[in-house]
Amino acid sequence: MNDQDLTIAFTVDQTPEEAFAAINNVRGWWSGEIEGSTDKLGDEFTYRYRDVHYSKQKITELIPGKKVVWLVLDAYLGFVEDKAEWKSTRITFEISTNRDKTEVRFTHAGLVPQYECFNACSNAWGFYISGSLRSLITTGKGEPTRKKRGDRDHRSFVGGVRAQTASVCPLAVRRSSRSFPPCQARPKLI
Repeated sequence: MNDQDLTIAFTVDQTPEEAFAAINNVRGWWSGEIEGSTDKLGDEFTYRYRDVHYSKQKITELIPGKKVVWLVLDAYLGFVEDKAEWKSTRITFEISTNRDKTEVRFTHAGLVPQYECFNACSNAWGFYISGSLRSLITTGKGEPTRKKRGDRDHRSFVGGVRAQTASVCPLAVRRSSRSFPPCQARPKLI
């Protein structure tokens, strides 16, 4: 990992074990078609959203209550010139405790500002991690699609549209020197 990799972190009152279970319930927080098992070491699963995004992940590290790592084996992003930008990147969820809180730290290692998809992908990850996954951990119900709330769906992110909402803004995001869209609460740089 380097200091330009996309990183998002949040804290919750739930236990590390509850956060770990929610992370591995990928269908509960990430929209699109997901095929394959998502909760055992060595499992491979695919994610597909229309003709816009396809990726195949392999679970390469799984430490209960502490860490989940996916290696992106294959990728197709229909909205950028280099369709395979995600290929060979790593997606990591680190879980730790700080006093009486549980911190979830998401890092997409290899998703860096030099990639054409960085803005769209970091906005999408912001919604899915700080919005949907956080909701799944805290309420038992994720928000994998934004349609229920009248917001734009996944397509809002892939056209380069900066569609962050106030519910996503109170998050910690590292985005190099990039600026943030206006919202009610500014993200905290980490």
